[in-house]
Amino acid sequence: MTSSENNAFVKFDKIDKSYDGEVLVVKNLNLDIDKGEFVTMLGPSGSGKTTTLMMLAGFETPTNGEIFLAGKPISKIPPYEREIGMVFQNYALFPHMTVNENLAFPLEVRKNTKSETQERVKKALDMVELGEFGTRFPAQLSGGQQQRVALARALVFQPRLVLMDEPLGALDKNLREQMQYEIKHIHERIGITVVYVTHDQSEALTMSNRIAVFNDGVVQQLSTPDILYEKPENSFVAEFIGENNTMLGTVKELNGEYCEVDLDSGGTVKALKINVGSIGDKTKLSVRPERVVINSSNSNVNKFEGEVKELIYLGDHIRARLNACGSNQFIVKIPNEGQINLKEKSKIHVSWDPSDIRALDYN
Repeated sequence: MTSSENNAFVKFDKIDKSYDGEVLVVKNLNLDIDKGEFVTMLGPSGSGKTTTLMMLAGFETPTNGEIFLAGKPISKIPPYEREIGMVFQNYALFPHMTVNENLAFPLEVRKNTKSETQERVKKALDMVELGEFGTRFPAQLSGGQQQRVALARALVFQPRLVLMDEPLGALDKNLREQMQYEIKHIHERIGITVVYVTHDQSEALTMSNRIAVFNDGVVQQLSTPDILYEKPENSFVAEFIGENNTMLGTVKELNGEYCEVDLDSGGTVKALKINVGSIGDKTKLSVRPERVVINSSNSNVNKFEGEVKELIYLGDHIRARLNACGSNQFIVKIPNEGQINLKEKSKIHVSWDPSDIRALDYN
């Protein structure tokens, strides 16, 4: 099925990529991106996400399959003819040119008139709130300002698509978080299609309409941020996105959408049946720290003894590390409601609702 048949703005159709003819770094990738969408490719180093972005940019060629942009195959079209803006981690600004000249460069290459170039440069700089900085050189700007200039340059020629490869990786934590919101707001204002690559999960969750989680050259799950976090489809996604408590066990019973699992550490858990096949299968159970309740009087299901090993005060919540369910790294996040009656070395009970724990693949 071609892109024109399903109206995807960007379409990866059965894409494989190998550098040596033997090992595939991207495997049978099928991914549709709608016009105006902000999609993030998230994964660890070597997962195939940057290679995928570079194939879309035209700096790498697919070994098999085809990439479509606005319904047309682009694998044989050189990068400069794809009308795609790029933002890199290292900014890639020309040091000998002023900010205005850096932004004018892609317009002059495209033979825009001088008046149109000046108008577009001003508009792009105002968009990133650097209207007063046009006559400065990159070396006279902070890292955050340089990244804003790089973003403005990617947008100034009104591309069909903007690709961003770890653009905030060189910034400090506070500036990185600020830039996340700025990029998100610019995207919302102008409605351009963005494909973003990062290994930073909080960055992906903050900015994206959808996230494609990559591992070993394969998209493990493609979902909105909330679904990805709340409903991971396999154990890799559960462990890669956010904090996560895992328990190993064997499926004892299957009851509709639930299953009962005998834990390797002892005891039985009732969990949502997500990625298990039959009775006797090994499974990895996943429950988020904020879904675990301490010393609840309401539950007799999924209730286990534990011991508090460490309490860390984090302002809006307390992070408790327990020895429970066969792990001395069992984490509970307790909302800070003014009174925390917990002490290190105290014995407690932990529990959680069966709908909050997911029985996933054992790997």
